[in-house]
Amino acid sequence: MIPTNFTPGPSQLYFTVADHARAAFKQSIPSISHRSKSFEKIFQETTDGLRQLLNIPENFQIFFTGSATEIWERSIENLVQKKSFHLVNGSFSKRFYEIALQLNRSAEKLEAAEGHGFSDAVAIPADSELIGITHNETSTGVSLPVDYIESFAEKNKDALIAVDAVSSLPYPNFNFQKLDCVFFSVQKGFGLPAGLGVWIVNEKCIAKAHQLLAKGVSIGSYHGIPSLQSHAAKNQTPETPNVFGIYLLNKVVHDFLRRGIDSIRKETEYKAALLYHCLQQHPLLTAFVQEKQYQSKTVIVVNSGTHTEKLTKYLGEKGLHPGDGYGTFKKTQLRFANFPAHSKEQYESLVDSLNSFAG
Repeated sequence: MIPTNFTPGPSQLYFTVADHARAAFKQSIPSISHRSKSFEKIFQETTDGLRQLLNIPENFQIFFTGSATEIWERSIENLVQKKSFHLVNGSFSKRFYEIALQLNRSAEKLEAAEGHGFSDAVAIPADSELIGITHNETSTGVSLPVDYIESFAEKNKDALIAVDAVSSLPYPNFNFQKLDCVFFSVQKGFGLPAGLGVWIVNEKCIAKAHQLLAKGVSIGSYHGIPSLQSHAAKNQTPETPNVFGIYLLNKVVHDFLRRGIDSIRKETEYKAALLYHCLQQHPLLTAFVQEKQYQSKTVIVVNSGTHTEKLTKYLGEKGLHPGDGYGTFKKTQLRFANFPAHSKEQYESLVDSLNSFAG
């Protein structure tokens, strides 16, 4: 029995990763120089592939970092001199806000109850330089509608819109022209080992970082946007990066392109519909997020109450491994990732097993 890992990160590896890893070691990819033509080719193929897969416009730059957690910090350092504003509806969106405070910015937040989204009437302070929005809150399974996120650009023309898409990409079809900064890490929706963040920024972000640097404001060191930009122009990075991780990302991105992004999105919706329908009918389990417009397609959180431990064991015996609930919900909820690495057959098996669980 081959186990299926439904934890929302690190999550199930995409089925081609093992073969790509073997090929990488045969070619000694992990030890090539990041100043070599071989690496420059990998860098360009990866960024070109991401542009095609996610429909990223040419006026956006793609940078590589150590993690999305690092990008929380770098985005505040590079894009905020004084004040940021954050929509908080779970542990990870809250962490973005807390990092702004730790960096001595005057951060403000609007906080929604866990399991809920936000009303349409969000008043953003006029002096906010950046609006931090988490598209898909991994801790609670709340996903904010894409058009809702994009609406902030029209109403807040002087603020940069920064979107944490860590546990949703490649599923959402963003209109990047209505956003300024989008970032993710690879161990969730891209089905790869952890250790690589991807930061996508437009010319407004680049200009802001240069402006702060010219004012003498500290914007960090080797991963400041100006340094990342000057090296990316040569298909390089400022430091020795996770060459192996970038190589694997390149390979999986092109696997996704061959599969087709529309197909991936339709399969994601089919699998999510299966599980939510199961939870609607189940006598013991319910979806934590009840409002359909906020129900994540990629991280589905289940209220399992006093059945949590027994259900985890029951599923584990069938080779199905859910993620624990997060924070205060650790013992009363389970989380199920729904990424391209999870097949329709695996989700059908999961739903069959949940339906047969009687407590």
